[in-house]
Amino acid sequence: MEEEFEFGFTEDAKFSVERYEEMIRNHDQYFFDAQAFENIIDYYIEKNDPSKALQVAEYARNQHPFAAVFLIKQAQLLVIGNRVAEAFEALEKAAMLEASDPDIYLIRGNLYESMERYSEALENYEKALDLAEETDEVLLHIAYVYQNMGDYETSITYLKLCLKQNMENQDALYELAFCYDVLDNQEESITFYQQYIDNEPYSYAAWYNLGNAFTKLGLFEKAIDAYDYAILIKDNFASAYFNKGNALVNLEKYAEAIEVYRHTFEYEQPNADTYCAIGECYEKLEQMDDARAFYKKSVKMDPKLADAWFGIGVTLDFEERYFEALHFYKKALDLDIANADYWFAIADAEYKLGHLLEAEHAYEKVVELNPIDVDAWLDYSSILYEQQRLDDAIEVIAQAIKNNPDAAELYYRMVAYLFAKGDYNEALSHLEMALTADPDKHYILFDYLPQLQKNKVIVDIINRYMK
Repeated sequence: MEEEFEFGFTEDAKFSVERYEEMIRNHDQYFFDAQAFENIIDYYIEKNDPSKALQVAEYARNQHPFAAVFLIKQAQLLVIGNRVAEAFEALEKAAMLEASDPDIYLIRGNLYESMERYSEALENYEKALDLAEETDEVLLHIAYVYQNMGDYETSITYLKLCLKQNMENQDALYELAFCYDVLDNQEESITFYQQYIDNEPYSYAAWYNLGNAFTKLGLFEKAIDAYDYAILIKDNFASAYFNKGNALVNLEKYAEAIEVYRHTFEYEQPNADTYCAIGECYEKLEQMDDARAFYKKSVKMDPKLADAWFGIGVTLDFEERYFEALHFYKKALDLDIANADYWFAIADAEYKLGHLLEAEHAYEKVVELNPIDVDAWLDYSSILYEQQRLDDAIEVIAQAIKNNPDAAELYYRMVAYLFAKGDYNEALSHLEMALTADPDKHYILFDYLPQLQKNKVIVDIINRYMK
């Protein structure tokens, strides 16, 4: 039985467990002191066998009826088994024996928290706070309750108190980052982690969270530096490698990003997200065979990862294999039906295959899901214009302008359509609006209708604005 003791238990503890198991086998009754029983219960908890641990707690209570510790252990184990009423009862009895034990209030607070009875949870945690010698875990629990109540500011206050008690509390460091994230307050997050690092320069979690905060502000160079420190302190920190890879992608350093993503495989099992990220880097480098190979690895590992199916489509589209691309775009869409980017890619592929009705339907979905996508509006109207459906094209651009009143491109396109229709006064009034919005983009008009370069009225109006 020696090999079962891998949890750093003392010789005494091992002896107690062996004696207890012998007693059970022999259907006998041995006496154990309180410490021995605690060791035996802890052993079964470590072995992830709560029902055996509960059995031991029952034995212990019979032999030591005035020891509150066994009622507390029993309550903890009943919570694991979701036997809430019995857990409350055990805690009541424990409180009658030893009302000053902080664990009673900590477990009771936990129970109330899981029942979403937050004020009662806080009441119990506050009691535990008064009684406990080490308070960081209690403060962390209080912070969780305020998070559940949607009060992230107060949660931050308690998380900072928790870290003041115990600088090493990793959970508090990550929760703090989460709260700042929800409040979209990255600047304060950066200030906090920088001050924290001044006191605790070897905290890899603090460097990592600092990197994440820089990333969210788009400060990718600084983020990479922070991730590098996290990796320097903890060289098997796979998440730091992954996020560093993402920061490099944002800086368009795709080859470097691939190297960094591959590092994660040394420290954790390859996963679908990392394969997909590598695929995307190869795609950006226009190495489509490599990109497709990694996207395929990704979907093999997680068939529900829509981005990887979409990526396969993108690589085929690049090779002008539109019919095949469409198949993969649709697989991605089945998994994420409201993704405007997927609809846009489908619209484009359908158009290239000459399926104008299908393309039109897809563009309609794009602008419904993302009405501020100016390119989608322009492409959508183009399809209608190509079919000589001028009124429909004008109507679509009018809708586009309503959603994007500052987009000069839309006004220039409207000018082109109105000229094509022969509606000159309306066209000239839109030209004034376009030139007011952005005179430098007037080339759009000539790209679309080159013959207008010979129109003296238009050229004069443009020259007036260009001065």
